[in-house]
Amino acid sequence: VECKTMEEIRRHQLERLAAGFRMFSHFGYDEGIAGHITLRDPEYPHYFWVNPFGMHFGQICISDLILVDREGNIVQGEDKMLNTAAFAIHSRLHEARSDVNAAAHSHSMYGKSFSTLGRLLEPITQDSCAFYDDHVLFDDYTGVVLETDEGDRIAEALGDKRAAILKNHGLICCGNSVKEVSDQIRKVELRLKMHIIRKIDQ
Repeated sequence: VECKTMEEIRRHQLERLAAGFRMFSHFGYDEGIAGHITLRDPEYPHYFWVNPFGMHFGQICISDLILVDREGNIVQGEDKMLNTAAFAIHSRLHEARSDVNAAAHSHSMYGKSFSTLGRLLEPITQDSCAFYDDHVLFDDYTGVVLETDEGDRIAEALGDKRAAILKNHGLICCGNSVKEVSDQIRKVELRLKMHIIRKIDQ
């Protein structure tokens, strides 16, 4: 899609962000109020867009999205509630990685299940090899993330990789676009599903 103005660029990207939430809902990656996807604003790089607290992913439209600054102040969407965990994690990822324009975090079924094992995805199939040496295990779980210091620890553990398995928690992926991170979450989830099925069959 060719966008000629900043407003058109932003609109196009926010459409993809809203679609990302619909995709999460379709595949069952939403669980209550858990999970979030963020997008760095194309004009103001220290601001990012995020879903509001408590809204079902399958119902999110562009008008529902919140624009937040690096301190957690709501710049646009003041009538909505900010998810504290989303800000604590994603603000630190965007701050630490200038190359990260989008990040997605899910509490998906196989992502959560596999995360309890405290191990990395093994390169046992051709598809799994795509994430070899490009994901990490974050095993410093302290419960619901409410403080940015844990977001800092997740960002530090992630380093320059594109995905992390958060022990006893779920998955997080980062990249250049919402489409990229949504695809990554989907791909990691399927590889973890295959790992779990393989273990059951052994």
